[in-house]
Amino acid sequence: MKLEEKDKQQIKKKGITVQDIEEQIKNFKNGFPYMKVVKAAAINKGIKLVKGAQLEMFKKKYEQAQQLVKVKFVPASGAATRMFKALFEFESAYKQSGFDHSLVNHEAYRHIKEFFNDIEKFAFYDRLKQILKDKGKNIEDILTEQRYNELLDLLLGEGGLNYRSMPKGLLMFHRYNTSNRTAVEEHMYEGAVYAKNADGSVKIHLTVSPEHLPVFNALVNEEKKQIENELNVKFDVTYSVQKPSTDTIAVDMENNPFRANGGYFLFRPAGHGALLENLNELDADIIFIKNIDNVVPDKLRADTVLYKKVLAGVLLHYREKIFNYLSIIEKEKLDKNTIEEIKDFISNDLCIQFKPEKFKEEDDLVHFFKTKLHRPIRVCGMVKNEGEPGGGPFWAETPDGTVSLQIVEISQIDTKDILQRAMLDSATHFNPVDIVCSIKDYKGQKFDLHKFRDPNTGFISKKSKNGIPLKAQELPGLWNGSMSDWNTIFVEVPIITFNPVKTINDLLRPEHQ
Repeated sequence: MKLEEKDKQQIKKKGITVQDIEEQIKNFKNGFPYMKVVKAAAINKGIKLVKGAQLEMFKKKYEQAQQLVKVKFVPASGAATRMFKALFEFESAYKQSGFDHSLVNHEAYRHIKEFFNDIEKFAFYDRLKQILKDKGKNIEDILTEQRYNELLDLLLGEGGLNYRSMPKGLLMFHRYNTSNRTAVEEHMYEGAVYAKNADGSVKIHLTVSPEHLPVFNALVNEEKKQIENELNVKFDVTYSVQKPSTDTIAVDMENNPFRANGGYFLFRPAGHGALLENLNELDADIIFIKNIDNVVPDKLRADTVLYKKVLAGVLLHYREKIFNYLSIIEKEKLDKNTIEEIKDFISNDLCIQFKPEKFKEEDDLVHFFKTKLHRPIRVCGMVKNEGEPGGGPFWAETPDGTVSLQIVEISQIDTKDILQRAMLDSATHFNPVDIVCSIKDYKGQKFDLHKFRDPNTGFISKKSKNGIPLKAQELPGLWNGSMSDWNTIFVEVPIITFNPVKTINDLLRPEHQ
């Protein structure tokens, strides 16, 4: 690839090497291979069912681990644009011809009708009402007269709440008697219940877009003192942004670097897999990972808190076993019974399928044990599949020839292959992004998480720039390819713990009222 001087300077400024660019272009040309799914994970076949006395046992195990440092990691950089897609379409159509449902598709019309019929149920309604009152207007009159453009201007525009440009974390989600809460405030309340440290601190790390950092910081600083006094905690909220060095180059349809803005290369954010860099910089014993939009009001939080503690207890249970086996291996205190015990643990508890007969020498087998045990650990909650789009839990082949538990996105599966499609269709569970992690080894040293990523699990998508088609590349996803080589344990959690807000009308669901 021939580079001009300005190309070299641009690449250097982003913290990317020429080799990185060449590798990315190679990926565009060759594509990424599909994951080889062996079977869907199911209850007692890769997904553990924790019930009865076990729930209390794992919950207590976590609660008794007071000395461990806990952090709640929340990817919060996502814009709310997709939440308002139907409103944007309606806004454009309304400005042309008023409230004519034929201007939008039937589904969008139902969405719009529900939105305006139930607008008083949204947590942001009070703010809209007050803004209009300050202007000498009455919101009820505007609704009766179907002056919907005025409401949308206030909701989405800069002269009102400016939700058109806001990230999800800063949107009003839930209404309470004395005040209303944004998504990020709900994460603070939630984190205070299950992620409180021995010193009373609640550590929350938010990944945000650079342009939204000041607004997040202002909101948290404004609200945290009141929440601290209410819950008797001290918040330690930190932030990071997606690093420019994780951006990937865009190419045209012939796989040549796409140039824009004065002939410079066009780089694009590389998806949530780029956040592995941010996660890798955290220093904690236990890390809870949860999406910004998956929160509920106080009255529905009990199950969420219980299962967060249970997942953390499961993590500690298996981490103790792993650390103990690694200590035994290091001290070379292995007899035949212990070797058999470790083999069963790796096969049955960690769900790693391998062929022991491949190892001719006992030392080779023990070395294999160590490589599989000496890895970051994650416990992932899985909910029953109720038709939500996205990835799920599967047994899949990995680059070293073993079969292990993986979170696999639909785009990673060759749906044209009849057998692969059948396995996808047979999936009973869904990935809600409910993860508890351990990123330190048995000696307390942090792992370099980059070493446990599968680089062949990226994704290529078609986009456009100023109407010109291009191709973009995403890094291996944070909870699939980026954690491909982690020790993974799946646990079923109830559907009540999964309440995402993908469209604005999702906030009208009972779980958010």
